[in-house]
Amino acid sequence: MTDASLDPTALDPAALDPAPMLDPDGSLYVFGYGSLIWKPGFTFDSAHPALLRGFHRRFCIWSRSYRGTPERPGLVLGLDRGGSCRGLVFRVAGARAAEVLAYLNEREMSGDVYHRRLLPVRLLDGAGVRRAVTFVADRRAGSYCGALEPDAAAAAIARGHGVMGPNRDYLLNTVAHLRELGVRDAGLDRIAALLEPVG
Repeated sequence: MTDASLDPTALDPAALDPAPMLDPDGSLYVFGYGSLIWKPGFTFDSAHPALLRGFHRRFCIWSRSYRGTPERPGLVLGLDRGGSCRGLVFRVAGARAAEVLAYLNEREMSGDVYHRRLLPVRLLDGAGVRRAVTFVADRRAGSYCGALEPDAAAAAIARGHGVMGPNRDYLLNTVAHLRELGVRDAGLDRIAALLEPVG
């Protein structure tokens, strides 16, 4: 039995046909909650502050390449069950949807740590509710680590360094850009406060 047969919001990770993922207005919407906020890597027409219910942002995935190594794994964010999450929704023209989905598939799905889902998100600038492509943590993945204590997460992030650079940069960039959106994430702020200053 596939995830799609269990969950109507689940998307076949191999399916890149954008048609089922387009909003009734003809656009593709993508929800960003971590590095997509500050480094989307694709062309979009507009970005909207947004709220997703039913999931929260958490450092719950070990990174053994991008922000760490097998010997010293770092941590990256996932959407885990419960609560809510404020982030950004990117609106992509339907004509570019296929190339954006292919890019996101390569970026987010290569490590088998996320489920790609189509979830309702509320755009907080008054643009209503849209169905957005969203990457949710897969609790069955070997890299899923669940809820770490803040000091354990901070220690992993402090020593993590992978092909995309220091793990602390990932955390601090996310915190800074969330603050620009007027979002204070208490969990991320707690971990950031435990990092030793560099230099």
